[in-house]
Amino acid sequence: MRTFLYCNTGFEQKPEWIPNCWINIECPDAGDLNYLINELKVPESFLKDISDIDERPRLETEGNWLLTIFRVPIPNQKEDTPFTTVPIGVLTNDDLIISVCYHQTEMIPDFIRYSLRKEIQVRNKLDLILRLLHSSSVWFLKYLKQIQIDVKRAERELEKSIRNEDLTRLMKLQSTMVYFNTSIRGNQVVTNRLHNIFSDTDFLDKDLYEDVLIEQEQAYSTVKIYSDILTGTMDAFASIISNNVGTIMKRMTSISIILMVPTLIASFYGMNVDVYVDHIPHAFALIVVASIVLSASAFFVFKKIKWF
Repeated sequence: MRTFLYCNTGFEQKPEWIPNCWINIECPDAGDLNYLINELKVPESFLKDISDIDERPRLETEGNWLLTIFRVPIPNQKEDTPFTTVPIGVLTNDDLIISVCYHQTEMIPDFIRYSLRKEIQVRNKLDLILRLLHSSSVWFLKYLKQIQIDVKRAERELEKSIRNEDLTRLMKLQSTMVYFNTSIRGNQVVTNRLHNIFSDTDFLDKDLYEDVLIEQEQAYSTVKIYSDILTGTMDAFASIISNNVGTIMKRMTSISIILMVPTLIASFYGMNVDVYVDHIPHAFALIVVASIVLSASAFFVFKKIKWF
């Protein structure tokens, strides 16, 4: 899907391209790719790089084109993790600025609405790139809050009963933290490289650059804190599971020993030898009572040492 956005007091959609217009393309089809390659002369290799789901954040130049790739979070439709990150590429030359993402994101529409609400003015292409980087950090923080809610919910359920499904959910959230951590660090590297390239030009807005760094550092710190909490939670529940298994094994051993006492007595009196009690009246009842008494004694001993 191709949209043309012009910034006056916020980004407004235009029916066609005009100078200083931002071209945003999400989930490009064959027509969009043909427009980029044949009409705008975008390097085809750049589009292939952006389409790679595992592409790392980086800067690259070819001719008078500059490619800036950074990663943004999106909800994951697959079952492996609840959230993942995808690359967005911003291509710029002397008079064009184009953003391309092969996945649907919530960030871009939200950024456009935010720019209109706050009446943001974007002076140049670097401003737009930095604001998109800032917006990506904001969305990392938004999804991290959702992850924290999921962690708390899983903890409450695990306190009631430890199930494999709840532990698997925590493992998936932990995988998401890894994706977020590496993506945010990559975005920080891209931001620093942009600063190094444009530091001696009029393009760089130092206040905006510092805001981006602060937001990225906050996102990175939050990921690290939540990741540490999640790791500690996983370790704690692993210890609880191990302790529960040990408790169950102790109880099973105790029950086996208690049941072994009457079994042992019955085995002795089941032998084909003289037992010297066959002449005693009610010998069978006495043997049963003795078995019960010995089993009860074993039970109280195990109860006293807290094996039950």
